[in-house]
Amino acid sequence: MTTKQIDYCIEIARTLNFSRAADNLFVSQPTFSYQIKLLEEEVGFTIFERNGKGAALTPAGAQFVSFLSTMREDLKRAIEQGQNFSAKYKDSISISLMVRPAVYFLPEAMRLFAETHPEVQILPVFQYEGGVDTFLRNEVDILFALKEETRQIPGIRVHEMFKSHIYLIAQRDDPLAAKNLICEEDLYGRTLMVGGGSPPALKAVQHRLTSTGKLDYFNSADHDTTLTNVAAGRGVCLAPGFLNDHSGQFAWIPFDCKESFTCCLCTHKEDNRPSVTAFLSTLKTLYRDAVAVPL
Repeated sequence: MTTKQIDYCIEIARTLNFSRAADNLFVSQPTFSYQIKLLEEEVGFTIFERNGKGAALTPAGAQFVSFLSTMREDLKRAIEQGQNFSAKYKDSISISLMVRPAVYFLPEAMRLFAETHPEVQILPVFQYEGGVDTFLRNEVDILFALKEETRQIPGIRVHEMFKSHIYLIAQRDDPLAAKNLICEEDLYGRTLMVGGGSPPALKAVQHRLTSTGKLDYFNSADHDTTLTNVAAGRGVCLAPGFLNDHSGQFAWIPFDCKESFTCCLCTHKEDNRPSVTAFLSTLKTLYRDAVAVPL
């Protein structure tokens, strides 16, 4: 299977017409049809049913083209990354994190690091789920994690970065937004969004609040769904400070509780590259010197 055959197949699936697809890709129709025939012979099933009005995907073909489309996008990104890398960089460091704000100083660290290591590429990889598995497969070099999660990850070095506290998220015009500190009693009579992949420390706080019977609660699938519900006025929620994108859309008010999170970056024990050590040192310095960013 060639990349041209993949492109031809995707284009026919889009147009459902051999002549139009061939014209769009600037090849003759006989050449186009022949390549699709070769592809169908290679995979061993019919991808398109030909008819007088054009073409139609077979059930197997529809599933196959869906996979090809995803594969083609992945291949395109891989080629682009390869072009970027070969043109400028001699090494790369990839870092997996669930959302961009999780490592708030990452953009600044990348800028500072580039001044001393212009030949090393820093590549953020955003994975709301599955980051640990990707790290264990050695597909990324650095993993953002909470310290309590790292005890079950073998063969790693753990680099503590910062403590993150729990905040109440509310609409900016909510009366609670005027407070400097939220106490348990402030939430009585309100609806609290819970669940959504909350880490254990946050679940403990949520359970403590909901077990009082003095507030309503609503189960939410994930953090983005929770924020959508907060924006819609359906309730408020508690969240770790490292999820704060500092966009100003919501009010983030400190919540009075003992629970907090120790946020870490994990590296592979066998990865002794000086560039990785230097990049982590840059990040640690930024967090050590931070005074105005709520975490």
